[in-house]
Amino acid sequence: MNKPLVIVFVKNITLGTVKTRLAKTIGKLGAFEVYTELVKLTEKATENLGVDKRIYFSNRIVENQWKGEFKAVQHGNDLGDRMCNAFKDGFDAGYNRIVLIGSDLPDINSKHIMNGLKALEEHDVVFGPAEDGGYYLVGMSKMNANIFTNKPWSQPHLLTETLQELQKNNVSVSTLDTLNDIDTYEDLIASDFYKSNIKLQEKIQQLND
Repeated sequence: MNKPLVIVFVKNITLGTVKTRLAKTIGKLGAFEVYTELVKLTEKATENLGVDKRIYFSNRIVENQWKGEFKAVQHGNDLGDRMCNAFKDGFDAGYNRIVLIGSDLPDINSKHIMNGLKALEEHDVVFGPAEDGGYYLVGMSKMNANIFTNKPWSQPHLLTETLQELQKNNVSVSTLDTLNDIDTYEDLIASDFYKSNIKLQEKIQQLND
């Protein structure tokens, strides 16, 4: 049986609730504009994958994003809980290779996602490492709730700690290319995504003049 699934976690684009660390430098409106662009990029990266997708929103379903795809609302006490529940739903629905990505990665493309699914043909777990010590992609070929239990979310040793635990339990793991997400102003101005988006630069300049 070959039934892959891509899960996308997306925050509802609401002023004051997205990219809060970035907002400290460029303001809530600036952070709102940046995240809006990042979500568009994520939509583009996932639109022609040729596999099933499930889009999980943080608070409420948005009909004009990912039109025609399965949509739901994340549920759980913390990020680990919410990811774990989304994976459980996927495996319960009969999928056997599942990857989950976030929606704040300027450099992600369909190749990264498909490489994650391909890695699960030979490994139990796959991670796409982020430069900040976390990960932008996590995938499994069978349910492993330990990945999401008692983990240091948003800390620079998240991935290292998770990999050490999996190694100790003899779980086979693959890793993909390392990418950088956009959390801070330094991340933003260093990214090709920002350097090449003149309209976005102008908007943020106007908001901060």
